[in-house]
Amino acid sequence: MTYWALNAIFLGVVMVVALAAVLARRTPRWTVIAVTAVVLLVMTAAFDNVMIAVRLVGYNHALISGVFVGVAPLEDFAYAIAAVVLLPSLWALLARRRHA
Repeated sequence: MTYWALNAIFLGVVMVVALAAVLARRTPRWTVIAVTAVVLLVMTAAFDNVMIAVRLVGYNHALISGVFVGVAPLEDFAYAIAAVVLLPSLWALLARRRHA
């Protein structure tokens, strides 16, 4: 299984949860999520490049797309996106509604 196939499974689950939040009219603040995503992706790029450069982690080159940000494969960024969408969506779904 390629890293993109594995990412597709996780991102599919994230999409279902985010869609459930939207349909339940309990959507998180998407602008806050977007700003958080940018910060997290920049941090992921910096730290993943360091970890890969010092050979703390490695990837099977037969299973990656071959597209890199520095030395980090593009597939590595899917987890940051999944986390930044999944957690606020779950929070919105599981939060108790406040009565006015």
